Amino acid sequence: MYYIKVLGIFVALCCVVNGQQGPCPTPSGGQGECKSIYSCQPLLAVLNKKDRTQQDMDLLKRSHCGFDGNAPAVCCPSQVEPPPPEKPSCFTPEGKQGKCIGLYSCPAIANLLQPPVPNDKILFVQNSRCDGPDQYSVCCGPVPEFKQRTGCAATVSAFPPDHNSECCGTDSVVGNKIHGGTETAVDQYPWLVLIEYTKDGGPIKTLCGGALISGKYVLTAGHCVAGAVLSFGIPRSVRLGEYDTSNEGPDCVIVEADGEDCTEGITRIPIERTIPHPEYNPVSPLKRHDIALIRMKQMAPYTDFIRPICLPIADITLRNLPFNVTAAGWGAVSAKQSSSAKKLHVDLPFVRQTDCQRSYTVPGRSVQLWKGQICAGGEKGKDSCKGDSGGPLMYQNGKIYEATGVVSFGPTPCGIQDVPGVYTNVFEYNSWIRSNIAP
Repeated sequence: MYYIKVLGIFVALCCVVNGQQGPCPTPSGGQGECKSIYSCQPLLAVLNKKDRTQQDMDLLKRSHCGFDGNAPAVCCPSQVEPPPPEKPSCFTPEGKQGKCIGLYSCPAIANLLQPPVPNDKILFVQNSRCDGPDQYSVCCGPVPEFKQRTGCAATVSAFPPDHNSECCGTDSVVGNKIHGGTETAVDQYPWLVLIEYTKDGGPIKTLCGGALISGKYVLTAGHCVAGAVLSFGIPRSVRLGEYDTSNEGPDCVIVEADGEDCTEGITRIPIERTIPHPEYNPVSPLKRHDIALIRMKQMAPYTDFIRPICLPIADITLRNLPFNVTAAGWGAVSAKQSSSAKKLHVDLPFVRQTDCQRSYTVPGRSVQLWKGQICAGGEKGKDSCKGDSGGPLMYQNGKIYEATGVVSFGPTPCGIQDVPGVYTNVFEYNSWIRSNIAP
């Protein structure tokens, strides 16, 4: 039976001619002798391997030189040939020679992914990818020295930063940005995120937004992770550092003196789990407790383009003087245009609940508001439809931005005069948020 199996392998390899004996060239160009496979220990060992690779089969095919009687013959090396010198299989992002192997077989690169992971290390790992034996193969070679993380970048954790640390709610906007219409600066509101959804292996959809509140958690709306939205897709990943959704790489805008200010490109982090508020009911007309957390699988970096917003430290509904709040995102800009490619923002007047309630006690728009909800807007053409559902309503407390609300619902179409949008009052859920955060 073994002989028949061996014969079958060689017959399948190529068409052969009987009786070729004597000297022959080996596949590597050395000298050999055409003899029975059973008399050639090096190639017989290859034939008897239990886990023969395609390279092994190719070697046997190229060594085949006929038959010795009924036995397959091979060009057996006259002496053990040294293996050819190993060539570098790839080059690192810095042009150094390396070997294309599995990510976790290369400690030098695998260690770069120990959280928290700054953006420069993420980019180096991404640029180290190569076509290798594993699904996640990298060009393993010399790794550069990365700058030691200091300041806020060194304190990133799963827990929301302290309001007084100035490690949340600050962006890098300076006076050299060109603002056009309602477009934001390229590094403005660096806590804004897009939630990516997929359904049955289909294309990625961005159906909701959110706000980064720590290195591990995103704040969003309950209706973005539960209820009807799931019929369109399952939340799979969070996109950070975005500005222009029409471009996958770095986004650039013109600044003073004909210069450019560019992002570092987007960062995608898979979602570990979603945490809707336990009392949120997707089918309830009251739309209460419309708030949720998203826990990411990896720690988000802290950069000019990715950083958390602060949680509120006071209830803005207790303020007496009129004030504005800000909504931002990539949502609808008009009835004809469902979304914007570039990040937008809009200032909205805060509306007291007693005034807001009058807009929601009419036929077709009857909702009993409560303390867990706040209102803003009511000016024609200005509404949170300019920001994604689930995105933050922001209040600027001094130089610190706070996520005072979460986009929940509003009139259809948006931007109706004297009909404000309704937002979840984040201050009322501070305890719930913090009790659901784990290291």
